[in-house]
Amino acid sequence: MVIGGLQKFSLLDYPGHISAIVFTQGCNFRCHFCYNPMLVCPVSRVGGKLKYSRAEKDEKRKDHFSLYKEDDLFDFLASRTGKLEGVVITGGEPTIHPDLLEFITKIKKLGYKVKLDTNGTNPAMLKKLLAPLTRRSKGGNKADKKNNPPIPFLSGGRLVDYIAMDIKAPLEKYGEVAGFPLSKLSWRAVERSEAISVKSHSPEIASSSRGGTPRNDSFVNLEKIKKSIKIIMGANIPYEFRTTVVPGLIKPEDINKMGEMINGAEIWYLQQFKSNIKLVDESFMGQKSYNIKEMKKMAKIAGQYVKKCEIR
Repeated sequence: MVIGGLQKFSLLDYPGHISAIVFTQGCNFRCHFCYNPMLVCPVSRVGGKLKYSRAEKDEKRKDHFSLYKEDDLFDFLASRTGKLEGVVITGGEPTIHPDLLEFITKIKKLGYKVKLDTNGTNPAMLKKLLAPLTRRSKGGNKADKKNNPPIPFLSGGRLVDYIAMDIKAPLEKYGEVAGFPLSKLSWRAVERSEAISVKSHSPEIASSSRGGTPRNDSFVNLEKIKKSIKIIMGANIPYEFRTTVVPGLIKPEDINKMGEMINGAEIWYLQQFKSNIKLVDESFMGQKSYNIKEMKKMAKIAGQYVKKCEIR
């Protein structure tokens, strides 16, 4: 697992639990308003090793994001058993990492509950993580074992105990909100092999998704987004959906369309846009957010579709 950072203590990120937060590096989205640019577009790989440019090293030191060794993480978690209750895995986008299942299994073996944050672009991974854990027989041919490797038996339950999925926008605007021409980025893009839903890193493909054109899913696989919503709502574990409401990208009338996507969900958080920090798209820095009155109006609309809607 490529770990970009560790927050050793949080009372807010895992509802009802004292937790640590693990930040994975790399993301297959380029959301304008994302406040973790060093995690979204962290580094390039040269000769199998992570390599930073001088500018990236300077930014890495300034923003306090650094590569964190997996062994050091597990040494820390082992030392905090009985004091911490859960581990939040966020990013970046954790599900672009093929070893996520094994990584979470190791955390669960230490006795922690796990909360996962995701953009919903990898429903196949979510399905594995949210499946009930049972013993698997030792039988089966080699092909079966390769395609469906056994998961170590833990103690019932699931590998993930709580999941939060971002609902970025109405489906027809997903590309506009989740990405933009990469030539505008000051950060180096992650490798093509790390992407799950992005068909190309070229500015031409990414920019074709602007404005909700028919080529919207050249950047975002909309069917995967819908599948992930269905998997999460049917998994029988605590979950939340959340939307960062950015003026110019999300309008009040968009709330109805997003509500239809998650109709009947347990809880939906509308998050105020923060622009006083470093963002992936620097042109959004300093832009005005919706005020609390406007947020409450949108929350009232959203509340028609879900059991509970809150602002945060």
